[in-house]
Amino acid sequence: MVWTVATGLWGLDREDSLWRDEAATWQVARRSTGDLLRMLEHVDVVHGLYYLLMHGLFAVFGPGLTVLRLPSVLAAAVAAACVAAVGHRLGGARTGLCGGMAFAVLPAAQFYAQEGRPYALVAAGTGIATLLLVTALRDGPGRPALWAGYGAAVLVGGLLNWLSLMVLAAHLATLLRVRPEGALWARWAGAAGAATAGVLPLAVYSGGQSDQVSWIPPLTPHMMIGPAVLLAIGALGALLDRSSRAGRLSVAAVGLPLLAVPQLGLIAVSLVQPLFLDRYVLFSLLGLGLLAGASVDAVAERVARSRFRRAAAAVPYVVTGLAIVALLPQFLAKRSPASRVDDVLAAAGEVRTLARPGDAVLFVPSARRDTRLVTPGAFAGVDDIALASSPEESATLKGEEADPERIRAAMLARPRILLVTDAGRPARPPSSARDRMKTTVLARYFVPVEDRELRGRRVILYERRTGPR
Repeated sequence: MVWTVATGLWGLDREDSLWRDEAATWQVARRSTGDLLRMLEHVDVVHGLYYLLMHGLFAVFGPGLTVLRLPSVLAAAVAAACVAAVGHRLGGARTGLCGGMAFAVLPAAQFYAQEGRPYALVAAGTGIATLLLVTALRDGPGRPALWAGYGAAVLVGGLLNWLSLMVLAAHLATLLRVRPEGALWARWAGAAGAATAGVLPLAVYSGGQSDQVSWIPPLTPHMMIGPAVLLAIGALGALLDRSSRAGRLSVAAVGLPLLAVPQLGLIAVSLVQPLFLDRYVLFSLLGLGLLAGASVDAVAERVARSRFRRAAAAVPYVVTGLAIVALLPQFLAKRSPASRVDDVLAAAGEVRTLARPGDAVLFVPSARRDTRLVTPGAFAGVDDIALASSPEESATLKGEEADPERIRAAMLARPRILLVTDAGRPARPPSSARDRMKTTVLARYFVPVEDRELRGRRVILYERRTGPR
């Protein structure tokens, strides 16, 4: 936990940068509770619980990058601690220590521990649920409070991301391997069923907002390379697990299903609806951490039986140190603004430098309006001429824009227009009629006089031509 918190706090502000997904959290969390709930009726209900949590934290501590990301840092530390505790109970102190550290040094864990999004919190919920299940399997069916905690952990994880319910399938695989007594089966089924019933309405309702994930590409063979590598590493760790015995609770019996089932489940879901993003199953890496801990323990045990047995105690520290050194370039990269697609705050800084009172601003695509929504002060005196109703009024993430002809008329009435868009040259014309109108009018009636590109965003200042091109 100390290691995870320390590395999470290291470079937490990422050079004062904020990327588009975190910008969504930022601007939604700053709305009133009523406006936030109205928005969830139309968009992003899948993240509703997380937005309400961040809304409360912003209300108490004020908005800031530390407040935005600190919950993920603490959640990643809880997840690492749960891996260590499970490993300790199933394989001993060395397995637990190495497993917890292995999870904490994974590049994906480092990445999402500093992300103002819910994925690290989901991993923490999964870790708590797994620890409670292992406790029940070791110590007997357990008291009702244990199963209430198990169901609550799965429920909260599911409300943060309903795909995390796949942990129940992973736990079912563990139970089938271990074959516990009937009373434990009944209590697990009751807790799992209650959690599923609590999450099911969210999963069904969010299906009506599937346009939000329409940008995710269909599954390709190339996309399955990563899961295949993870599963191969996990299988090797299961083979090395010294505690593994048929029908016995072991690291392999818990870790391998926890790693494999969510990965394979996401692949299966993506064959129907493209959803293949590794962050949706970040929690599966808890299983990888457990199996890595068992592998290091197995190596240390073999060293202890060799003529180098005095070095056995140093094996965990040597392996961990080598892993940290090898992954240090990754650690540094994850803490730079370049680790994310773009930087909303950098674009806002360019607008603040270029804008004059009375200028107009346009966003292509309209989702890039997040630059203004996060930093309205940078746009003081600048008119958002395409906006017809604000995000709060329209109960949307980015607001609603006027029809193309009204946008055209508003543009032609302005001598200077700032355009906020993505870095690089567009590969194809904009998909929406509104955005095509914006780019057409700019090309015909305006000339670019400043063009600045920084951290994935581009700000162009246009001035009106003396005549059409």
